[in-house]
Amino acid sequence: MIRTERKYIEILRILKDYQEPMGAKRLSELMAERGFVMSDRAVQYYLSSLDEMGFTEKVGNLGRVLTQAGIEETESALVEDRIGFIISRLERLAFRSTFDPLSATGDVAYNLSIVPESDFEGAVQAFDAVAQAGCGFFSSYRVIQSDPRIPEGSVGLMTICSITMDGVFQRNGIPSRMAYGGRIRIEGGRPVEFVDLIGYRGTTVDPLQLFISAGLTSITSLVKTRSGIGLANVREIPSAAEAQVCDLMEKMRECGFLFPLAIGNEVFNIRPDPYRLSIAAFSGMNYVGSAWERGFQIKTEIGAGTLPFSRIVDQA
Repeated sequence: MIRTERKYIEILRILKDYQEPMGAKRLSELMAERGFVMSDRAVQYYLSSLDEMGFTEKVGNLGRVLTQAGIEETESALVEDRIGFIISRLERLAFRSTFDPLSATGDVAYNLSIVPESDFEGAVQAFDAVAQAGCGFFSSYRVIQSDPRIPEGSVGLMTICSITMDGVFQRNGIPSRMAYGGRIRIEGGRPVEFVDLIGYRGTTVDPLQLFISAGLTSITSLVKTRSGIGLANVREIPSAAEAQVCDLMEKMRECGFLFPLAIGNEVFNIRPDPYRLSIAAFSGMNYVGSAWERGFQIKTEIGAGTLPFSRIVDQA
């Protein structure tokens, strides 16, 4: 039964993604974001069933966590159903982003990274190096300590997610499609080519997190010598929207955004398309990759939510 019941699978996935005890109320909110509208009581019923199956267990009054059997079940169940989940989540965030580059107001999508307090100073140095080198999607980040998602003894680091750009385009009537996440080679500060690309619509994991965890980046070298392998995203828009898009990107640059690396019908070694423009831009995950390369324990939730732009730029 468990392999054919999607609500059960989604609850297991959420518990696996967040890796912390979670109660029915929070699970109900996250299930709604994924298209499953359920009451707290209904979620509680499903959790009781998962307890009986041996896939979840209670941790005092904090909520449920996955058992080892639950972890294995989540990793093996409905692999084909998970294809496209990452991009679906990002597209929902793009829809919820309300940032207006003309007034520098509205909500932006963000990534949330968590590091132990013992690694905090080193992680901040790694983040600062990326910011100073201009290798992120946005020119700064925010440190947060008061948030229910941050465990005791840890600190949070918020970076703006590049899906914010898609939200800006869509609100201005421009169809935008996140196409690839990739590793881009930089030589002497000049982007040369993509080394690898993974399509967002054909993967069960985020491509950029995969490249980071596999040790396939050299962001530390990039920020120090201006040569190395960084992370970038590629999105596509109709060619007819080029003038409007360039105007919007200029307004976003004035707000502190750092893109694009390139825009055109033929970008680096990506297959050319006469009808669609490709926009290649550094990813905010370069911040995370820089800390990871330096050996710091960092966990990141990509597309953790939306928040007012002022919360990122106002460090007070």
